[in-house]
Amino acid sequence: MAFEGLTERLQKTFSGLRRKGKISESDVRDAMREIRLALLEADVNLGVVKDFVKNVRAKAVGTEVLDGVNPSQQIVKIVNDELTKTMGESAVPLNKSAKIPTVIMMAGLQGAGKTTTVGKLAKYLEENEKARPLLIAADVYRPAAIKQLQVVGQQVHAPVFEMGTDVDPREIVRKGMEQARADHNDYVLIDTAGRLQIDEKLMQELADIKEIAKPDEILLVVDAMTGQAAVDVAKGFNEQLEITGVVLTKLDGDTRGGAALSIRAVTGKPIKFTGQGEKMNALDVFYPDRMANRILGMGDILTLVDKAQKNFDEKQAKDLTEKMQLNTFDFNDFISQMDQVQNMGPMEDIIKMIPGLASNPQLKNIKIDPKDMAHTKAIVLSMTEAERTNPDLLNPSRRRRIAAGSGRPIVEVNRMIKQFNASKKMMNQMSKGNMSGMEQMMGGGIKGKIGKMAMGSMVKRQQKQKKRRLKNAKRFKS
Repeated sequence: MAFEGLTERLQKTFSGLRRKGKISESDVRDAMREIRLALLEADVNLGVVKDFVKNVRAKAVGTEVLDGVNPSQQIVKIVNDELTKTMGESAVPLNKSAKIPTVIMMAGLQGAGKTTTVGKLAKYLEENEKARPLLIAADVYRPAAIKQLQVVGQQVHAPVFEMGTDVDPREIVRKGMEQARADHNDYVLIDTAGRLQIDEKLMQELADIKEIAKPDEILLVVDAMTGQAAVDVAKGFNEQLEITGVVLTKLDGDTRGGAALSIRAVTGKPIKFTGQGEKMNALDVFYPDRMANRILGMGDILTLVDKAQKNFDEKQAKDLTEKMQLNTFDFNDFISQMDQVQNMGPMEDIIKMIPGLASNPQLKNIKIDPKDMAHTKAIVLSMTEAERTNPDLLNPSRRRRIAAGSGRPIVEVNRMIKQFNASKKMMNQMSKGNMSGMEQMMGGGIKGKIGKMAMGSMVKRQQKQKKRRLKNAKRFKS
């Protein structure tokens, strides 16, 4: 999970501030030292760290903060605002040509995930703009690069223009542009060659392709896991090619996240997308404010909503609501919902987007084995169609047959059916406005533990908020 180490350090620092009734300048100074160390450990650029700490200290050491009712929360807000500012304030959309096609040139070093990102971006454009992109295979040097792009193109249903490996990339791009204009493609995505490092030959080729294609966007693809090296690569490409934006790949594998916090400040170019995962739909628009919330352990409910809207069918959701109200929710619906949740990404990442759960120390190292979901699915698929439609048919003999068919212990089958029945009852109550079944659902989630801890966290947070309100009321009266 990106920023995991940084989030932990910052939460520890803010936790120390919250225990103090008032915050002195020395407290702020100590907190800034911890924040500086946390950012450096996250591999954030030294110059960026210095400016960040300087700006936060200037805003934090003020009478409004020091004399406030809850100064620690105000400092958290200052840090959040500064993180957002450092990463670029707001999301930056793709540049679009006044007439088709809009040309996007992809650049980057070998191994950064450039070709895969071309496919992801093509799928993003197809889904969000109903576009018909053409992919141009201009990497004639890396073995199987053209074949990889063709495979990616098939996955996202986008045509690929290629002329083999014996033709100059400049000529390929020239002919590809003619093809795109003839076919009236909305977008052209050019997959250029990479190198192990920046060199003069590479840059000259890219400069020539830029002159031929006249791209509306030059997106640099960089590997977030390379840390400061990613920032140096971005700086080098920008100086020689004048990039318009950055795509950060493999962000899910980088626990430090220094590249995301440094690139905008060092190059002045926005991060437009992030790649997290190998699937073709694993490309997200980069929102600096949402990322700042996640870094501070505040969750990211807006991104979670976006993922849900992308992966959940509106008609299915409506039908599901009706089934809940009529109490006809069955195992077929259960499998359908499970598949849609899985498409949103790893469950532990989803949990960390939920405010209140994101900063819960009990959930910090939670790992949900995908095999558990597969085992549950195997149990359901071992049922007959009649059993899936009418769970009341599942008597002991049928359950033993299902256990044998799925290769799972009978105890596991019984537990899964029990949890399904409890969830079904609770959803029926909630659909009718009765929230008394909420605690039952929270306690009966995956492995049970997540829900119980979530409910415990919610209760504790409400108790703390109540005590804080009473304390603040007494302070104002005095």
